[in-house]
Parts: sequence; structure tokens; C-alpha cells
Amino acid sequence: MENLLSYLIVGACAGLLSGLLGVGGGVVIVPALAIIFQNLAMPQAIVLHMAIGTSLATIVITSLSAIYAHYRRGTIQWWTARQLAPWLVAGSLIGAVIATYLQSNTLKWILGIFILLVAVQLALHVQPKPHRQLPGRAGMGLVGAGIGILSALFGIGGGAITVPFLLWRNVPMRQATAISVVCGLAIALAGAAGFMLAGEEAAQLTAPFARWSSGFVYWPAFAGIAATSVFMAPVGAWLAHVLPVRWLEIVFAVVLAVTALKMFAL
Repeated sequence: MENLLSYLIVGACAGLLSGLLGVGGGVVIVPALAIIFQNLAMPQAIVLHMAIGTSLATIVITSLSAIYAHYRRGTIQWWTARQLAPWLVAGSLIGAVIATYLQSNTLKWILGIFILLVAVQLALHVQPKPHRQLPGRAGMGLVGAGIGILSALFGIGGGAITVPFLLWRNVPMRQATAISVVCGLAIALAGAAGFMLAGEEAAQLTAPFARWSSGFVYWPAFAGIAATSVFMAPVGAWLAHVLPVRWLEIVFAVVLAVTALKMFAL
């Protein structure tokens, strides 16, 4: 019951911050799950892999909810999303395979550095200036594959990478966010599937967790996080119109910086 409460709290925080600041829930979920799993005495060699795989699985649920919201507002540029989606799927599968071959310590530093970069971006409110139009099919393929690989390695839906790229390519903010949400679903589905399949070889390491796991996805954590994140994201979006978001960005940047330091200490 205590662990279930932890998962519910993590999901609520991830959903709230995602709706409030537009920061993907994976940035919160992965380090939080890594700490929880470590306290559960999960084998150290798979703690981060299990946290990333589970995070990607939860993003499938939150992405579906967000896609519906953007669809109702008519802000999704489906043709752009369709150009990126196949390559995002391929990149996410590749990223999941790469992650399984990385040592836990290497993965820890990759994640910690990424979280620090997100913290800096929030603190400084860095936004790329529109530069040029979207690239051709080959260019979109390369970008999509790259975003997919990195997102699977970080356990995120890719919004922290996809949105800046689209803004840089003259896509308006609302459309960029909506496209990123659709792309996040493709990344999460492929990435979670990749971590489930790749993690099957590590089944002997997950006992006694194997009963509740599919590869590197731990279902009790998935259920708790998904249950609250879906409902809290709309609350965060509402609070964004009420609270001073700039100050919240700075506070959250500090929290992320501390989180990154904790990741390095795992």
C-alpha cells in the first residue's frame, strides 16, 4: 500500500507539472521511480532500465488523453506528425535496444545530464527563434529517428526535443505542442514495447518482481502513475492560467537540478 501511494503521488506530480509547464512527465517519473525501485531492493543493474521502460508505458496513457484534448481544439497538424511518426518508432526501438546494452552507471550519467539541461532551459526560459521551414522527407526522417533514440534512452515522450525543433522550423507554439503530443504516443508505444522485449532476457534479475513485470515495465508502478497523471494534467493546464508560471519554472528548475544530483548519487 505504501508503494502504491508513492506511485499515485509521482503520477499526480508528473501530470500536474506536464500540464502546468509543458514539461514531459518522464523527466519527473524516471528519477522518482529509480529512487523508489532502489528502496524496494530491485537489482541495481536494472533499476534505471525498469524506471525508463515503465515511464514510457505510462506516457502511452497520458498521450492518448492529451491527443484527444488537442484534437478537440483542432490544433494537430496531422501531415507533419505522419512524416515524423514512422521514424520516431524506428528510433525508439533502436534507443530501447541501445539502453539495454548500456551499464546502469552510464545510463545514470546520461539521464542526469539531460535533466540538468532541461533545468537550465527552464531557468533561462530558452526558446529557439524561428529559422526556416521544415526539412524534406529525408531530413524529417533523420530528425525523427534521432528524437526517437534519445527519447527512449531518457524515458520521455520527446516533447523537450520535438517542440524546440518545430519552433526553430517556424511551426507555431500551439501546433508544435500538439504535434509533439502525437509524436509522444509513437515514441512511448515503440519504446515501451522495445523495453518489454529487450528486458525479457533480464527476467532472472527481476525476481521477485518478475511476476508483475513484462521485461523492463513494472505494472504496479504503471497502474499507480497512470491513474493520477491523466487526471492531474488538465488541472495543471488550468493552473497555468492562474499562477505566475515564470516563477514556477524557476522553482521547478531548482527541483530538477537537485534531482539530477540525486541521480548522480544513485
